[in-house]
Amino acid sequence: MTTSPPFSARLQPSGLAFDASPSEPLLTAARKAGIELPASCRNGTCRTCMCRLARGQVGYRIDWPGLTREEKAEGYILPCVAYPESDVDMVVPAARRLLSKE
Repeated sequence: MTTSPPFSARLQPSGLAFDASPSEPLLTAARKAGIELPASCRNGTCRTCMCRLARGQVGYRIDWPGLTREEKAEGYILPCVAYPESDVDMVVPAARRLLSKE
């Protein structure tokens, strides 16, 4: 099994960054990297994680995530179900580093 090299994900305005595999949603990759993003349902319906994609491309593996056409046109994404297709910058003011377990 070959794995694709990870993309880079950067969060604004915090400057936090993490590797994001094209095989998992951005929310999952952030959590694995010790970064908490706002989230609730994790399936694209509650919109708690909605943020703006400032740079890059994402794809979805569900027919239509819980965004309006206008929101998608304005660059909003749902990281819980958005898979990176390039390096990405996301505007997530509430993002924070989780406390270390050391």
